[in-house]
Amino acid sequence: MFNWLSLVTGFFYVVLGIVVIIYKFLIIVLEPNIAYAMGSLLIVYGLFRIYRAYKGIKENNNA
Repeated sequence: MFNWLSLVTGFFYVVLGIVVIIYKFLIIVLEPNIAYAMGSLLIVYGLFRIYRAYKGIKENNNA
């Protein structure tokens, strides 16, 4: 169950990163450089969570 939740959370992080890059807004208005850096970090972290969740789901199915 935790792996599925982590997978969904990872997708939300990726979407949030894309939104931050496009709208340059996260609670407050961000400068473009900060928005790109923050959005990129959110996307990378989201992809990392998706990878770990996928790996965990795959291991549970093999066991």
